[in-house]
Amino acid sequence: MSMRNSPKMSRSGSTEGSAANLASGSHGPSALRNSSAAASVTSVKSSPKWKRVNVPEEFAKRSSSGKERLNLVVVGHVDAGKSTMMGHMLVLLGEVSERTIKKYERDAEKMKKGSFAFAWVLDETEDERTRGVTIDVAVSKFETPKHSYTLLDAPGHKDFIPNMISGASQADAAILVVDSNTGEFEAGFDHGGQTREHAILVRSLGVAQLIVAVNKLDAVDWSQERFSEIREKILPFLTQVGFKKQRVTFVPCSGFMGENLKTSSVAALKAWYSGPTLVEALDAFEAPARPIDKPLRMSIQDIFKGGIGAGGGDVTVSGRLEAGCLQLGDPILAMPVHETGQVRAIEIGEESVTWAAAGDRVTISIAGLDVQQLGTGDVLCDPMRAVPVTTHFKAQIVTFDIAIPLTIGVPVVVHHLGRSEAGHISRLEAVLNKATGEVTKRNPRALTKSMTAIVEIRTSRALCIELFKDSKELGRFMLRSGSTTVAAGIVVDVLSYERGGVSAAASTTLSTTAASS
Repeated sequence: MSMRNSPKMSRSGSTEGSAANLASGSHGPSALRNSSAAASVTSVKSSPKWKRVNVPEEFAKRSSSGKERLNLVVVGHVDAGKSTMMGHMLVLLGEVSERTIKKYERDAEKMKKGSFAFAWVLDETEDERTRGVTIDVAVSKFETPKHSYTLLDAPGHKDFIPNMISGASQADAAILVVDSNTGEFEAGFDHGGQTREHAILVRSLGVAQLIVAVNKLDAVDWSQERFSEIREKILPFLTQVGFKKQRVTFVPCSGFMGENLKTSSVAALKAWYSGPTLVEALDAFEAPARPIDKPLRMSIQDIFKGGIGAGGGDVTVSGRLEAGCLQLGDPILAMPVHETGQVRAIEIGEESVTWAAAGDRVTISIAGLDVQQLGTGDVLCDPMRAVPVTTHFKAQIVTFDIAIPLTIGVPVVVHHLGRSEAGHISRLEAVLNKATGEVTKRNPRALTKSMTAIVEIRTSRALCIELFKDSKELGRFMLRSGSTTVAAGIVVDVLSYERGGVSAAASTTLSTTAASS
């Protein structure tokens, strides 16, 4: 079920791991991108051997007759029991065979880690099982009575926050898992714990629906007082960072025992709790509106050599369709490398399909692309309406609880979709009033904690971004410095346009050098 064991290939030189929609008309950098894309795609046309369908109509039929599809990320402080809880839930929902879980139990006992068997449903690598922590984002699927979910189990350890950001950037909803044990909840929620940071990150990345799973409640004898204490501490914080109280659900449970995941049977819990089980709370989530009428945008999260199914192909990629739709035979453009290919096979989960739409997490095989040219965080798009590519953009950012002020020139890593690129803040334009958005100070010397500001950012390599007003999915990003997440931001303007990941100035230099050699 997990896709992370497949061999990944990406461009060398990766760092630690938004932007105008194309303007109408025939002037400026937009026209240049469109004309070059159109020229490069003349040899990659939709093949008549694939039957074309009206994807918006098919999407409407699927939405009205089948289960809604959502992407769910599970986050929380290290050792809160995320993988054990979700692994046990998958077993209870029938997504894991009894034979498989028995094998995990035997293998875990041999390593003297008997309590880790359910976690191994998601933690599949030898390193994760030996260390007992999630490192990469595990991808699985499951169904509730109303929804079909893609599950993204994110790492909780602070060393793997970049991986957690990558998983959260694909999510429609989240489960925040907290440990009920005395001292453990406090360790995760107090300053420096990942409970706070993960909550801030998922909200900053656009997640608005949240379940707080108060896990390991069996360790405190199903105490209503402990559950209420945790709820009273964390709910004001969640509303402060942007969650609406009515969209946050607290569920007491025990991931290891399986209590209140699918059903509830413990009398001590039922004596005071009559709310939903975890599965019932998941069924209450709503699928967000999908921008299927916008140009195709698919963020690449994994890359594999070769094709899938009978369609063939030179390279296979997986990721989420952020906007638009695609179907078999479609020509696509990979950015920022500016290479074209053709869709030869599409899978959702492990099911072969002929089309996919915004919100779907897909695996597709592509003919005509070189696996060595692609990297995680690259974007597949409509060749006639290419995604903007830039190394210089203006953004509105909100700083977090930072100890060191942000100044001009401070090095940062920009996390955008699954990509991370080194960069720096090149200008501090203004500080804004959080409530009104009005400018309170122009050209500040530094930004301290909890400030809202307009800044300019430059990156060492090109990013595929869009203006937040045009694409919320491609218009969000996070800034990290060292091992700390320092700010969240949205793109308000693109200040330079690149082609193929190379700036105009660099492109001119390369052309001159080539001509003279």
